[in-house]
Amino acid sequence: MTSMLCSAAMAIPPPLASTYTTPDPGFAAIPVEELLAGEAQLIARIKLCYGTDSSTFERDVMTLVRRYAACVHLLPATADNYFNQPGGLLRLGMETAFFSLQGTDAHIFAGRMNITARRQLEPRWRHATFLAGLCCELHRLMSHVIVTNDSGETWPAFLLPLADWLTSRGSKRYFLRWRPETIEARGLGLFALPQVVSPAVMLYLSEGNTVIVPHLLASISGIPIYRDHNILDELVRRSLALVIDRNLAANADRHGSPAHGSHLERYLVDALRRLAQVNAAWIPNREKSRLWFGQDGLFLVWPGAGDDVHRLLEADQLAGMRLAPETMLEVFMAAEVFEAAAAGRSTWSILPPGVKAPLEAVKLTSPSILLAAMHPTPAALPQMLEFRPSSTTTPQPSPKSVKSGTQLSLIPATEPAADHEVPITPVDPTPKAASPKTDSAPPSPRFALQAPMRLNPAVRDALAKAIDTLNQAMCPATVCTIAQGVFVPLEEFTRRSVQPSLAMRALAETALLVKPNQDEPPTLSREFNGKVTVGIVLDPRFVAGLDLAGFVLVPQERS
Repeated sequence: MTSMLCSAAMAIPPPLASTYTTPDPGFAAIPVEELLAGEAQLIARIKLCYGTDSSTFERDVMTLVRRYAACVHLLPATADNYFNQPGGLLRLGMETAFFSLQGTDAHIFAGRMNITARRQLEPRWRHATFLAGLCCELHRLMSHVIVTNDSGETWPAFLLPLADWLTSRGSKRYFLRWRPETIEARGLGLFALPQVVSPAVMLYLSEGNTVIVPHLLASISGIPIYRDHNILDELVRRSLALVIDRNLAANADRHGSPAHGSHLERYLVDALRRLAQVNAAWIPNREKSRLWFGQDGLFLVWPGAGDDVHRLLEADQLAGMRLAPETMLEVFMAAEVFEAAAAGRSTWSILPPGVKAPLEAVKLTSPSILLAAMHPTPAALPQMLEFRPSSTTTPQPSPKSVKSGTQLSLIPATEPAADHEVPITPVDPTPKAASPKTDSAPPSPRFALQAPMRLNPAVRDALAKAIDTLNQAMCPATVCTIAQGVFVPLEEFTRRSVQPSLAMRALAETALLVKPNQDEPPTLSREFNGKVTVGIVLDPRFVAGLDLAGFVLVPQERS
């Protein structure tokens, strides 16, 4: 018996005291060429779309792809959402770059230039668009991840690409940690851009123009260019939305319903800014406006504003953007774009001046999120907008039931006066300082031109002087309002040494010109000051002091 126990004990191998296996296998520090070998099919599609010979493709495209692969290596794009597999960030950048490059075939970037200039600039625009798509998520290296090697050293992402650092340290593997509660800061991508793009490439893109590099940097950093149409960024945004939506759909087939990604935030905030800039219903503090700006902050009527955002994103044809206002609200709250009213309650109750019943609204954490896109910056109302029933001492009649988000008329209904009472003129309920005179008439509106900065200075000056005649009571105005906008006689430009053809071309390029009939010239003949006059129609949205409710507004064309 004793011999059997001894034999069994000898059959059990002794434990290895010196072995230890980490629970995180990490990533292998494989060479960049081996990394790109797995993307050979996608690279072949990019080469076919780029449409050049092998040597040019190697010089223009593959150099950028190799440097980008050296920066991102096998890092995932997200921790638990889209492109969360090893190599996800590399695949995300390359797919976005491919679809962005493919989208340039349907656009002419230098359409207003002659053929010679267009032949020189179009290849640069295509090159910059590919580059913007490739580096659109490069900021994640700086803000989302912490990378350490097998010796415990931390990768200095601001100094050199990941692959170069691993080679310099002789590391065989590296490990990834995700930073907790990170906030998307796309501007950090500009610090990593020199690791991918050499100064020689920037010099090539800037030759013969001054717009390609600014549009490229604006797209990568997420800074909108409101006074110019950034076609490059539009192609990248569409491509990125398409690529992420395809990846989420593929993951849903394998792993169930996908979670909403943080990428939605940038599209939703951009939609808010665009609506605040071009939509007449989003002019702050006007009757039936979506925006109300008071002493306690900037409020957005909800869910009406969410419906406007939904329609705008549908018009943009962005993949994966069919969101209900409730879902949008969740994304905005998670991104801290909106501020919650209280625990468990996202919306606020506001009572703007002239509105009978409180409105449901959301409050922006910072008014500059939207006001920065408006020129001129609107002024805040002198009172608070939040409605607090407990602080109201005067009993109010119970309002009629209204649908959530419905705007009411700003003209209060007058109560019937008693026989012994003097009829009272309705007044603005805004609390104001005591004044000895309360029956003074409100000041007349001041009319002024609000044109984009890129409008020809000579045309701007002539048009501003013509509009200013509406403020001069002692002499007749040289312009007048019609149903479509402001009628400006062509002789107003001639009198100020501006050729009418130059003025019409400049106004058309900046979308200030309204065509009475789309298939006819932009001029209009009408009787003005007792004689038939030929002139143009100015979009009323570019003239301060006009009540847009009295005009038949036409959709603005993006230039």
